[in-house]
Amino acid sequence: MRITIKAAVLAATLALAASPAQALPPQAPSNDGTQRAPAGAPSDHGTPGPKASLPEKAKAYGHYCQSFSKKHVAGTPGTPFSRCVTDMAKLATNRSRSPRKACADQSRKHVRGEKGTAFSRCVAAGAKLLRAQTDRDS
Repeated sequence: MRITIKAAVLAATLALAASPAQALPPQAPSNDGTQRAPAGAPSDHGTPGPKASLPEKAKAYGHYCQSFSKKHVAGTPGTPFSRCVTDMAKLATNRSRSPRKACADQSRKHVRGEKGTAFSRCVAAGAKLLRAQTDRDS
């Protein structure tokens, strides 16, 4: 019994000795102008970039993509809504200067019962986003 108490005290001492090193916050690397912001970081407009998580982008650009379905289509990556949101993020962070180029991954086939094509709705949403950004900047 005496050996188990000593072993427990020794284990607790080792755990406490190792914990201060783990409790310290990691040191931030010095930035002498060579490091860039992570891909998911907000741009200078305060909006998330194209590689940010979908919930972050959906909050920022979901208003422009309301006409897109959130149901997954078999055989295609993501949902039409998520592709539209990613395209809006490309526009907002200046990775693409034109709504036509940003929305190039959208379908140009007309679906019965919907107004316009996915591409045309995406381009219209992108134009609204760019217009809102220029209004906010001026």
